[in-house]
Amino acid sequence: MIKQISAAQTWPIRHQVMWPDQPFEYVKLEEDDNGIHFGLFEDTDLRSIVSLFIKSNEAQFRKLATLEAYQGRGYASQLIEHLITFCKQRKVKRLWCNARTSKSSFYQKFGFEETSIRFTKKGEYYVIMERAI
Repeated sequence: MIKQISAAQTWPIRHQVMWPDQPFEYVKLEEDDNGIHFGLFEDTDLRSIVSLFIKSNEAQFRKLATLEAYQGRGYASQLIEHLITFCKQRKVKRLWCNARTSKSSFYQKFGFEETSIRFTKKGEYYVIMERAI
């Protein structure tokens, strides 16, 4: 089941999955209070999370993460599909993300295309990917 959650509920999974070697405060985003956060639950346990930030008719999703023990079960795919539907309902025209280049093929399955914008952050290589809604 996917439901809206608080920013604070995303932080433990962000920390554990994305940046375990950083201090816990590192995973908190300055704009978290302006985001819409979703969690995928199995029974009552939170397994996967994503944060969405809508500005005008565009939306960026960030911090898509699934607990390691539950990866490969399609949870992130379900969250992406949920975001696409959510954005359609809100008349968002463009959905985008900063994708790790090693994960770009995952996003392509959902109609995302690589842009020419690439960058490096904390030793990770990223490309901005987008799709029309």
